[in-house]
Amino acid sequence: MIRGMTASIAQAILGSLAGLTIATVGVPADTALTAPAPESGLTAAAPLSQASLPRPEAPDGPDGVDGADGADGAAHRPAAEEPAGQSGTLDYWTPERMASAVPRGSLLGGVVDALPPLPPLSGASPETQGAPVPTSTGRRWTGGGRVVATTGRVFLRMDGGDYTCSASVVDAENRDTVLTAGHCLKDGRGSWADNWMFVPGYDNGVEPYGRYPARKLVVSPRWSRGADDSYDFGFAVLDTDRSGGHVADRTGTQRIVFSDRVADRVYSFGYPSVSPYRGRHLHYCSGPTTPDRNGTAGAGMRCEMTQGSSGGPWFADFDAGAGTGTITSVVSFKYANDPDVQYGPRLGAEANRVYDTAQAL
Repeated sequence: MIRGMTASIAQAILGSLAGLTIATVGVPADTALTAPAPESGLTAAAPLSQASLPRPEAPDGPDGVDGADGADGAAHRPAAEEPAGQSGTLDYWTPERMASAVPRGSLLGGVVDALPPLPPLSGASPETQGAPVPTSTGRRWTGGGRVVATTGRVFLRMDGGDYTCSASVVDAENRDTVLTAGHCLKDGRGSWADNWMFVPGYDNGVEPYGRYPARKLVVSPRWSRGADDSYDFGFAVLDTDRSGGHVADRTGTQRIVFSDRVADRVYSFGYPSVSPYRGRHLHYCSGPTTPDRNGTAGAGMRCEMTQGSSGGPWFADFDAGAGTGTITSVVSFKYANDPDVQYGPRLGAEANRVYDTAQAL
C-alpha cells in the first residue's frame, strides 16, 4: 500500500485488499505486553491463551463487514460459498487466473497510477542471484532454508477482480494459520474477499507444497471498522490440502512474537509483482528499521519491493543459513512521496488477541 504523508490522502499500492472468512475481535486498545523474551525483548506467542485519522464504523450485516458476535468476542463468516466450499476455491484458481492476478493497489487511481516503475535502488536487476546479504533492498532470495517453504503467494478475489499478496506460516495450535497484512484480508471498512488461497513455496508456477484454501480470516476491529494502518495485520486459517494435510506439517512454521516495538534490524520477504518484478520468485530486503514519524505506530525500512509483497513477514534475529527467525511485523505500505521505504505495523497486544482467536478456530 502506498500512502500519502497524511492518512486522508493515502492510497494503497503494496497488495490486494480483502477478506474471505472473517473473525473481528472486539477488544480494547492495543497495549504493550510484558515478559519479554531474553534475546530480543519481544514477547513470544502463547498458544490459545494508532495512526490513521479516525473513520466512522461500518454497520454490521450480511455483506461480510461483520457477522454475529460469538462467545469469544469474534465474528466469523464462512470462507467460501456452499456447496462448493473450499473445493470451489481450488477449482477457481486456474493457471490462467493465477497468471493474470494483480495486486489490488496497482488498480487504484490518483497518485498510485502516476508513479513510474521503481528502478532498483542498488542499480542491479531485482532478479540478480547471489549469497544473502544483510543490506538487500529487494534481491531475489536464493539462500534456501525454511523461509522458502513457509512464505508463499496468496491469490484472492475481491469485488469481482483477481488479486495477489504474500503470507507466512506461523506457529499455531491448529497447524493451519498464516500471517498476512490486514488489507490482504479486507479492504478496511470496505469489501471482503472470497476464493482466498495460499500457495507456500511458490516459485515460477511450481507449487511444491500444494495449495490451501482459507476457511476463516481474522482481523482487528481497528482494521475492519476503522482502516487504521497501525493495525494492518491479520491471520488466515486454512483448510487442509486435497490429501488432508495441514500446512504446518508440510512446510514447518516460523516463530511469531508480540511486542510494543518492531525490531531494530529485520529481513522482509514477499512476492513483489509490479515492474521491475513479476511475482514469480521470493524476494527479500534486509537492514535497519526506523520508527514511522508520519502517522502510524509502525516502522520503516529501505526496500524497493513493490505491490504483491504485502503481507510478507518481517524477521528479527534472522538466520540466513537456516531460513528461520522471529516474525516481528509484516509488509504493509509505502508513502507516495517516499517510495524507497517500506513500512510494517508493530504486532502488539491487539495482534496477540487476533492471533489467539485465529489459532483457536
